[in-house]
Amino acid sequence: MFVHSLVSDWNHGNAHFLRGVVAELIDRGHDVGVFEPQGGWSRSNLARTHGDAAVTEFTQRFPQLRSTLYDAGSLELHDVLSGADLVIVHEWNEPELVALIGQHRRAPGSKLLFHDTHHRAVTRPESIQQFDLSGYDGVLAFGKVIRDIYIARGWSRRAWTWHEAADTRVFHPIEATTTADLVWIGNWGDGERESELEEYLFTPARALELSGTIHGVRYPPEAVDHIKAAGLRFGGWIPNHRVPQEFARHRLTLHIPRRPYARSLNGVPTIRVFEALACGIPLICAPWDDSERLFRPGRDYLLASSGAEMQQQIKAVLGDARLADRLVRSGLETIRARHTCTHRVDELLSIYEEMS
Repeated sequence: MFVHSLVSDWNHGNAHFLRGVVAELIDRGHDVGVFEPQGGWSRSNLARTHGDAAVTEFTQRFPQLRSTLYDAGSLELHDVLSGADLVIVHEWNEPELVALIGQHRRAPGSKLLFHDTHHRAVTRPESIQQFDLSGYDGVLAFGKVIRDIYIARGWSRRAWTWHEAADTRVFHPIEATTTADLVWIGNWGDGERESELEEYLFTPARALELSGTIHGVRYPPEAVDHIKAAGLRFGGWIPNHRVPQEFARHRLTLHIPRRPYARSLNGVPTIRVFEALACGIPLICAPWDDSERLFRPGRDYLLASSGAEMQQQIKAVLGDARLADRLVRSGLETIRARHTCTHRVDELLSIYEEMS
């Protein structure tokens, strides 16, 4: 696997899913090599803001997970790829590396897949068109809408929908003392949901006088001030493996998708939806269209079509223990039946068999 980072989840949500998939493959006896570039922006920002202790914590929490740092200029692909049955290259790799791996693959041998877990195919198609996928066997896309774009635009001859999922080794219900009402975990981004956060998070929090915590990175000072003005605490970056404990200390959480997901990527939730439901915390979602029927809206989570309805839904969950319990049980049932990294590895191996 050629990835942006296995070690760092600083503004890098794909690391969550990647860890679960690699752990599952290792548990099944597969030999997995993970390669990430030296100087990658996620790991560099993690080191800059939190020092070596963050990497040390990762290795202690995931002793079975290892990655090899490489320099693109001295990477010996023949040695790295020799004997591999399957190679997966993530779309946050440099186009030059993607092309070189594809050229190497043209010799008989392993199967080669490109892995897309972002909205760029919709919002910035020119950034995907720069990839030479002619040597690849196909594309793993984290939603049907992305999969269909690759086929329709001729970027790949074959593509499969491969949704993200919860790593239930890490994400499961935890007993803890509840200390606050609301927790929301998400990064500020590039202005892709500022108005949505105001409507579905800050305004309801102020109106209901909620206690709670916001976690994430890239928040400018004025955004942190806005969080505090809503009566909430800003907790900054949190390692993803600590999130289950944070969920356990709060009474509910929210899903507020970035604008591209809500408007253009029907059927593609963020991985936080899978992880929240796996942890057994009641979830309320701002508008998004579950067109692929991954979940049972109204049963696994509540939907709010406006800020006013979000306020009503939050009030209902906090005031009705039976409603909260029904959401928890239903959400857990759906995750355990359909959306764990075990399920996704089953799907991956089926795709490999299909290609073979």
